[in-house]
Amino acid sequence: MSKTIVGFMLVDAPHSALNNAGADAGDRTDNIVRVKSIRRGRTVYPYVSGQALRYWWRDTLEKKCEWTLSPIVREKKIAFTHANPIDFDDDDIFGYMRALKAKEGGTVTRISPLKTSPLISVIGQSPTQDFGVMARHEGDPVPYEHEFYSTVLKGIFSLDLDSVGVFYSEEKTGYKNMYPDLEEMAEEKGLTNDEDAKKWTMPNDIRIKRAQNVIEALPYLQGGAKLTSHLTDVSPKLIILAAIEGGNHIFMNIAKEVEGEATIDFDALKEVVDEYSDSLLTDVYIGRRKGFLDELDEGISSLSTENPKFKSGRIKETIENFKANIPELMEP
Repeated sequence: MSKTIVGFMLVDAPHSALNNAGADAGDRTDNIVRVKSIRRGRTVYPYVSGQALRYWWRDTLEKKCEWTLSPIVREKKIAFTHANPIDFDDDDIFGYMRALKAKEGGTVTRISPLKTSPLISVIGQSPTQDFGVMARHEGDPVPYEHEFYSTVLKGIFSLDLDSVGVFYSEEKTGYKNMYPDLEEMAEEKGLTNDEDAKKWTMPNDIRIKRAQNVIEALPYLQGGAKLTSHLTDVSPKLIILAAIEGGNHIFMNIAKEVEGEATIDFDALKEVVDEYSDSLLTDVYIGRRKGFLDELDEGISSLSTENPKFKSGRIKETIENFKANIPELMEP
């Protein structure tokens, strides 16, 4: 089974409009910008799309970890990257699809080793409408409205370590990563070729660096809409990390709402760690930023006391400690 990093995070959004849906055709005026939201029954939950989160992550990796991003090519109504995961870190981690001419290899696709959920509000919301006006011109002022909310967003992600830096040439959607020119490049640059498995593997030091960078970038995530007037720090304020065998995400259901506040269900967390103890490849690392949900401190401390598999600390400290496991996890 594959070795997978699974992560859970909470993002504090105290006065935010991080991902907007634009205008609603049914609104009474044209100048209203709605936040993205979903409903469960009658309750509204604002969210940030998985695509937006991945954009923040990729952008942070470029700026903080000096990743070389794959150039984007635009042709009429389509756009695509170079589909070259050897030279470009993000084509490896974030995947790609590119339609080449038949003589060049045909359509190539790569399933992203990094998978994310949307960031969804833990707490049901009724977004606030904020009224503004553009009045720096002659004549009547132009009114406009936008929505924002105050909540805590939850999200999960996983990183398939066995897929990082490993490229296939199977005639199968998601696994036809290679094409003739890329295979020539792979041979020139010394990638390991397993002809029976139809796969090419990058040097292990590059694979490890890419995987570690993905995790290292988390405390520096930045992005989101309306930052000029709402300025939300989108880096995780609570994070949980572990590596497991297989792809099941064991931390999906550990956040809940209690009396209008977001919290962690420690009983649910202890239960999944106990049930999947035979699949865990590392300890479970928990990091929390002081000042965010301080009432969780006692519960987090008790986890470490009850079960030595739980390790807790500050956000960056936790990520550094977890990151140290990655080289061993990725040994050939």
